[in-house]
Amino acid sequence: MKRQRHSRILATLGPASSTPERIRELFEAGADVFRLNFSHGTHEDHAARYHTIRQIEKETGRSIGILMDLQGPKLRVGKMKDGRVTLETGQKFRLDLDPAEGTSQRAYLPHPEIFAALEDGTDLLLDDGKLRLRVDSFGPDFAETTVMVGGPLSDRKGVNVPGVVLPISPLTEKDLIDLKFGLELGVDWVALSFVQRPGDIREARELIGDKAWIMAKLEKPQALEHLEEIVQLCDGVMVARGDLGVEVPPQRVPVLQRQIVRTARAAGRPVVVATQMLESMITSPVPTRAEASDVATAIYSGADAVMLSAESASGQFPLEAVSIMDSIIKEIENDPSWRTILEANHSTAEASTADAICCALRRVASILEPATNVAYTTTGFSALRASRERPIAPILALTPRVETARRLSLAWGVHAIPCEDVSDLGEMIDHATDMAAQHEFAQGGDTIVMIAGVPFGTSGRTNLLHVATVPQK
Repeated sequence: MKRQRHSRILATLGPASSTPERIRELFEAGADVFRLNFSHGTHEDHAARYHTIRQIEKETGRSIGILMDLQGPKLRVGKMKDGRVTLETGQKFRLDLDPAEGTSQRAYLPHPEIFAALEDGTDLLLDDGKLRLRVDSFGPDFAETTVMVGGPLSDRKGVNVPGVVLPISPLTEKDLIDLKFGLELGVDWVALSFVQRPGDIREARELIGDKAWIMAKLEKPQALEHLEEIVQLCDGVMVARGDLGVEVPPQRVPVLQRQIVRTARAAGRPVVVATQMLESMITSPVPTRAEASDVATAIYSGADAVMLSAESASGQFPLEAVSIMDSIIKEIENDPSWRTILEANHSTAEASTADAICCALRRVASILEPATNVAYTTTGFSALRASRERPIAPILALTPRVETARRLSLAWGVHAIPCEDVSDLGEMIDHATDMAAQHEFAQGGDTIVMIAGVPFGTSGRTNLLHVATVPQK
């Protein structure tokens, strides 16, 4: 049940990790949450992986989170003549709504919303930023541009419009179909792509309600202008460095990553650092030293989780990727300076009873050095506030809701167990000490620190802290 680390691993499933045997191996190697990427695969593929995960959960007794990642809008040019043309730096190039095959002089851009948002001098990035166009003039159905950085342009390459808020929803028709399927299946988290503004989270919340927690993928620079509001509206945040790195200069990405992690930690929202963490392990059994340092940087900053994408989904060494990431996290968390850095980056608590109790938990735990901290929680609120404090001992979250336990599997330091609810203080103490001992978080004579909300069964009211000793058997 107990992972010997606080930070979590989010592993993407795909062709290289689709069999029940391989998924179980990834779980045993350290994967805490699995990502179903709806940009690829069929509903049947995702359903089979979902049911495999739930079977592993049943057999092992450990709650496993499942995150569905929606594709979001994909802005692309149309087909090019002979599949590929070459644009020369300095030449003129036109984008328009004519569906004819593109040439070295023009291309089909089937997105009138882009033309509607343009301004003179706007930059357009093609093929993940490999080509750059500068807008000279535009209308509702065209844009005349100058090629600032040329190169080959082939069919269906992506288009990015940095610095511009596009008047489109983050949820496409495909996303709505996928979302309905995923929610009926029972996913725990929904990762929302192409978030630009707070209204995008509100739109998703109206559809999702409390059926799953929402993770905002921060991949558009425009979202960072409303970072604090977006973080408050969602349940978790992903630093999606792939697309983010296309639209901002690469030297800005580490700065933005730290800003996002710091903001999410202050708000008590789980934060995932994603994309290209162990990229070379798609084809190599070992990572580069720079990649190991990249994972370490995320852990030192206090990120709740780090994510594997193609490394575990389609790479040649998915098991090795999870194992090495697990080893890197453990190594960093055993570094004495890791704790010092976490403490230095600790955020000031809010003026609320829940935060006061959780601050006290952290302080009491630092003095008494308990074997574990126990958080009774119905919605997950108490466990997340405790996690926000980054206590030294692990957090055992006891909840009557299995869906809450699964969602909390992404939170830093939290080990969530579904259990029966309690009705009074004595029952709470007995149950907490029993569960801590049963799941090997403590043994007879050990101290544990508990938080809960009174009256019991009331959601969102963390107002009790209690210290107890596990009875000798």
